[in-house]
Amino acid sequence: MKRLLILSVLVAGPALAGDTTPAQLIAGYEAAAGAKADAARGKELFLWTQTGGKPDTPSCTTCHGADVTKAGQTRTGKEIAPLALSVTPDRFTDTAKVEKWFGRNCNSVLGRDCTPAEKADLMAWLATQ
Repeated sequence: MKRLLILSVLVAGPALAGDTTPAQLIAGYEAAAGAKADAARGKELFLWTQTGGKPDTPSCTTCHGADVTKAGQTRTGKEIAPLALSVTPDRFTDTAKVEKWFGRNCNSVLGRDCTPAEKADLMAWLATQ
């Protein structure tokens, strides 16, 4: 039984550790943008209705909801974990996943990739939630 517990901890450890932190991601996006992140701009971008993306996803709130401390839902009905770091602190700890979802979601909502400044702003706002 003790060996099983140790094995479980060793297997789960790396999956939870990730390769980054939200603060590191924000710092990297700020460096790429050449500007400091602005949480107010991030909130505005998240809540604002866009016109450049897909008609069925005019806003981040379409799937994530306006309250990022609550679960959202994809258009196919799958639950999306809350984006707020206060609720899901390990949410943004895998660089590849963060970039994958920024790529998909920005293109769906904005019709283009998010800029590093937009990513920094969004992450800064989510870090305050």
